[in-house]
Amino acid sequence: MNFIKELDGGFSVIENLKVSGAREGKYGVTIIVSPNSTASAVFTSNKVVAAPVKYTQNVLKKGIISAVFVNSGNANCFTGKQGFKDCETLVELVSNDLKVPKDEIAISSTGVIGREMPIDIISKVAYESLSKLGSNPENSLAAAKAIMTTDTFPKECALEVTLTSGETVKIAGITKGSGMIAPNMGTMLSFIVTDAVIPADEIKKALKASADISFNMIVVDGDESTNDTCLMMANGASGVEVVKDGEMDSNFQEALNYLCIDLAKKMARDGEGATKFIEANVCNARNDEDARLAAKSIISSSLFKSAVFGGDPNWGRIVSAIGYSGCDLNPDIVTISIADDTDDVDLVKNGEILAFEDTPYLERAEKIMQSKNITVNIDMDLGDGEATAWGCDLTYDYVKINAEYTT
Repeated sequence: MNFIKELDGGFSVIENLKVSGAREGKYGVTIIVSPNSTASAVFTSNKVVAAPVKYTQNVLKKGIISAVFVNSGNANCFTGKQGFKDCETLVELVSNDLKVPKDEIAISSTGVIGREMPIDIISKVAYESLSKLGSNPENSLAAAKAIMTTDTFPKECALEVTLTSGETVKIAGITKGSGMIAPNMGTMLSFIVTDAVIPADEIKKALKASADISFNMIVVDGDESTNDTCLMMANGASGVEVVKDGEMDSNFQEALNYLCIDLAKKMARDGEGATKFIEANVCNARNDEDARLAAKSIISSSLFKSAVFGGDPNWGRIVSAIGYSGCDLNPDIVTISIADDTDDVDLVKNGEILAFEDTPYLERAEKIMQSKNITVNIDMDLGDGEATAWGCDLTYDYVKINAEYTT
């Protein structure tokens, strides 16, 4: 896709945008300021929904966001009426400092569920973050770092897109997520800004399409958060419209897909305790939905993820995961292969088992399973459906991290 150019600097590539981040111990605050931006978002489908999610859903009814407040260290979830009061307190703090209307400020939180917000500490860090607002690459990196919890590295992406008209726009985003990841209608926390001109309802459609093939196709542990939010803003600084005659520019949609997939893969690579990255590709399924079911089932399987960690080419666990996924499957015609960066080998070809014990196929598979990047390829031979999902191995450290999460 030669119409997409990767850029350095994260949010700093977007004009009329300021960001910042600050931390005190485990508590962080990120501020994103993009005045008078059209906006929309996708959220968790968990029936236990955090206060900031509900608060932001209400704010988005207006379709305009000028600032976003994000804190880490506390999810502000299952906190009753006090949780909403704390949202109002923090939004008012930002509103007074930036002179931005309260109904144009979104709020998002990540951290421990069921604990009251330490409002004094968060407010203190918020003022520090507000004092550091800027438009340099360092500001974007600080913003990405401030929302981290168990993440081991900050996650940013920035692109320049040449539209079908020849005009150019930019898109940038940050995300956080390492554990409690099996998103449905969103991701852990992700914030995207473009300098394009886009109506709020068109942002919603474009973001939903991108989330479905990116954030909704990653699994670290199978747990869906109560706070999942992916918020996208368009500040129009470029003056370039990407929706014409009711149609989204195809190059812009492809670029948004690219950005969301990049951020999603970074979360999968950074899964809690992970040592290996897994990609599952399914082709020729009955339809795309069947392909998604199969791909996501493979990278969700605790048994297969454990086998990846141990370097065990137990492909029976792949077959089993596809079989219970709910997709159509004919074992007599399916092809299963695995690959790393240097080799690929068929384990089952058109239903014929190749990787028996003491065969060269199994020996090559054993070597591939020692690699850091492992790809599973499935050809269902039933139609033209296709999908890709991403995940990581399941390790001892994952258990250790989550056994000690609140202590």
